[in-house]
Amino acid sequence: MKSIHVSIRDQHLTLKENERPIRTYPVSTSRFGIGTEEGSFKTPTGRFCVAKKIGSDMPSGTIFVGRVPLQPDEAPPPTEDLVTSRILWLDGLDEQNANTRDRFVYIHGTTHEDKIGTAASHGCVRMRNADVIELFEMVDDGTPVVIEA
Repeated sequence: MKSIHVSIRDQHLTLKENERPIRTYPVSTSRFGIGTEEGSFKTPTGRFCVAKKIGSDMPSGTIFVGRVPLQPDEAPPPTEDLVTSRILWLDGLDEQNANTRDRFVYIHGTTHEDKIGTAASHGCVRMRNADVIELFEMVDDGTPVVIEA
């Protein structure tokens, strides 16, 4: 069984199979810290699962707005936190993080690959586009996720 473990302290995501690490990737969690408050832009901690995988077969770098891919001729919104390539939408399994899905917390690609390895996101777990595409292909809906400080 595969599972995803995110260390906020180390800014790493480890994919495990039967508790044995098989891939480790650098990530970027929230620059606002840890928390579950609505509108806080903080990264939640605890137990989660992949609620939905979005972006299968889209080209690397595809920009998503509201989980819908933009067409190549559409201009992205003026924001510094673009969601690109793939989305693993997280659902909180603990009482304190039960609002995670409603907060739209994802593991996703980013246009800010230069900030990977530092706390720079708006609550999500950002990954390099090639890394999130690789991870996306190796996990299924329902895959357990743990995010720890």
